Amino acid sequence: MDHENEMSRLATRRQLFRDCGVGLGSIALTQLLDSSHSMAVESSGSLEVLHHPAKAKNVIVLFMAGGPSQLEMFSHKPKLNEFHGKQTPKEFIEGKRFSFLGKDAKLLGSARKFKSCGESGVQISELLPFHQQVADKLCFVHSMNTDVFNHGPAKIFMNSGNPQPGRPSMGAWVTYGIGSECENLPSFVVLQSGPRGPRAGAALWSSGFLPSKHQGVPFRSSGDPIVNLTSPEKFRGEYTRDFHDAVAALNRQRLQATGDSEIETRIAAYEMAYRMQSSAPELMDIGGENQQTLDRYGAKVGGASYANNCLLARRLVERGVRFVQLYHTDWDHHGGPGQTLGKDLEKCCSQVDQASAALIQDLEERGLLDETLVVWTGEFGRTPMGETRNQKVGGRDHFIDAYTLWMAGGGVKPGISYGSTDDLGLSVAENPVHVRDLHATILHSLGIDHEKFSVKFQGLNMRLTGVEEAKVVHEILA
Repeated sequence: MDHENEMSRLATRRQLFRDCGVGLGSIALTQLLDSSHSMAVESSGSLEVLHHPAKAKNVIVLFMAGGPSQLEMFSHKPKLNEFHGKQTPKEFIEGKRFSFLGKDAKLLGSARKFKSCGESGVQISELLPFHQQVADKLCFVHSMNTDVFNHGPAKIFMNSGNPQPGRPSMGAWVTYGIGSECENLPSFVVLQSGPRGPRAGAALWSSGFLPSKHQGVPFRSSGDPIVNLTSPEKFRGEYTRDFHDAVAALNRQRLQATGDSEIETRIAAYEMAYRMQSSAPELMDIGGENQQTLDRYGAKVGGASYANNCLLARRLVERGVRFVQLYHTDWDHHGGPGQTLGKDLEKCCSQVDQASAALIQDLEERGLLDETLVVWTGEFGRTPMGETRNQKVGGRDHFIDAYTLWMAGGGVKPGISYGSTDDLGLSVAENPVHVRDLHATILHSLGIDHEKFSVKFQGLNMRLTGVEEAKVVHEILA
């Protein structure tokens, strides 16, 4: 009988917590809606303590979608110019796969002039005069390599460590691990520019098997930052608040009954949307910036451009957003119409050169560069061999064996070059850096040990860097 009474008492207590929509349920809801409480929840990630002291607090990734040509921008190869038009040595072609090149592809020199820049003496081409001015603030990695040679899978691989869609992106991993310091904006924001969106789309900022609140949130450059963010005119103020309160109360009751973590995500999403109705329009309005700042970036009030997005990236990290990713498309220069290494590449470079350099300078002047890691990259590079289209050799194919990216701030050594390629740019000569090594290094800068940071999914301990070997590139870290 005592056992039956005890079971009855426990059942009654469970029913109380499950069914009480006013008493204890309202107390829990009030705690959820309390601003200081929700700030604490949002700022805390799954890692209660970092694995080691962090150098960076935030990350900005400047993603040049399509594969920018390192040979026209950052990798000066006089020997390649000398052998222009010659047959590529067979040992460099045999066993390798390209998207379009045949085995008879000939070497293609670059017509661009390079300049030794800053005290570091790094070679940067005439296409990037603003990069030349900030050369000593950048860390160039000339020995990048990846596994995937087609755009969509390669972009997914660069962002998630796996070429197949469905895995969490780097931004999702970071915000899952260490959360965000921003109460009124998402922890992971995506900004896009160029004539179209990047291939693979939302898979590039997916949360995968992590809670969906960690997926990237694309912001639009005009109108509502997020579609349908603004309430209808007659449904604002206290009416909106009442609606959110009612929905949150119902979701909280369901959460207590089922324990489904996605319901908790839904509650947080509704509350974030409510707060963003005031914070997001204020963020996107760059009219409050002084004219000198706008001119430095090349940004225009009311405009939509890569320059505007770089300025928004600074404004986002200033407000505590953890991970910001910019995509600028149209870097796929195979040599066909609209894809030449002449005026088409020049156009892409002119769109990003000034604003990328301005972002570095602006972050530094505001004291944000030391705690913000900036990464400029594409999904792969371009071949030293020329590609023939329309019976003309005017472009380069996708190249995964050796390409260049740069990093700045966030504990990275400024004014250095790491790794190198051979005289023709066909392969890495020293200090290769794989995409997984890049991921491990970014996590390390944020205080995360990539080998200790995993989530169990389908019976396996899943990591951003996977089970393959990945190393932190300590040589580039201050």
